Amino acid sequence: MRTSSQVVIHGEEDFVKMRAAGRLAAETLDMITPYVKPGVSTEELNKIIHDYTLDHGAVPATLNYKGYPKSCCISINHVVCHGIPGERVLMEGDIVNIDVTSILDGWYGDTSRMYSVGAISRKAKNLIDVTYECLMLGLKAVKPGNTLGDIGYAIQTYAESHRMSVVREFCGHGIGTLFHTVPNVLHFGKPGQGMVLQAGMFFTVEPMVNLGKPDVKILEDGWTAVTRDRSLSAQFEHMIGVTEEGCEIFTLSPAGFSKPPY
Repeated sequence: MRTSSQVVIHGEEDFVKMRAAGRLAAETLDMITPYVKPGVSTEELNKIIHDYTLDHGAVPATLNYKGYPKSCCISINHVVCHGIPGERVLMEGDIVNIDVTSILDGWYGDTSRMYSVGAISRKAKNLIDVTYECLMLGLKAVKPGNTLGDIGYAIQTYAESHRMSVVREFCGHGIGTLFHTVPNVLHFGKPGQGMVLQAGMFFTVEPMVNLGKPDVKILEDGWTAVTRDRSLSAQFEHMIGVTEEGCEIFTLSPAGFSKPPY
């Protein structure tokens, strides 16, 4: 591998490692799907994910990461990201993001997906659908010669065309044998601006979209981010490698799950 402006440019052997790490993370989200239902606590979901990760020869990356106490993040309704699993019980109509990162043979596999708990409102379903499309449009903008701004612009314009807003405080990130590294992948921007993409770059794209305003605040636990106006928020995340033709998504669902209902 070689570096360019501190960004690691990976070779084929690294792609092989990331395929394995990404697949395990995606399989973890497939596995948890039937457990996401009314009456289950987020702590129960966390334990299932923790045990599954260990049983498959990996380690949950979030556990004790900078003091974070759990093996995944579970964010419900107006929680934007970094929701800490606990006593909260899922209820009919909730929308839930589950974000997992597995360390497999020293490589990080990072992905998140939305889930619907029973029947959800039309507004909630529309938010989930728009957020998923934002992610996929962002990924379509990934190819050598394009810029990070092209990715952000694709995401921002689609969300705002549906009168939704993109969270500014959090972004995608470089990944590989480190959890978070350069580049920072903003989910808003202008075409042609920012770092130029090169084949061999690894990073996540993980737009967070709100039904209301983009503003967020962090709760007293120091982790949980919520919408200031308490509007619903949704997020999807894929981990990718830039190829000569576009990108390879390392975290596609082996079960074929893309967005709810699954």
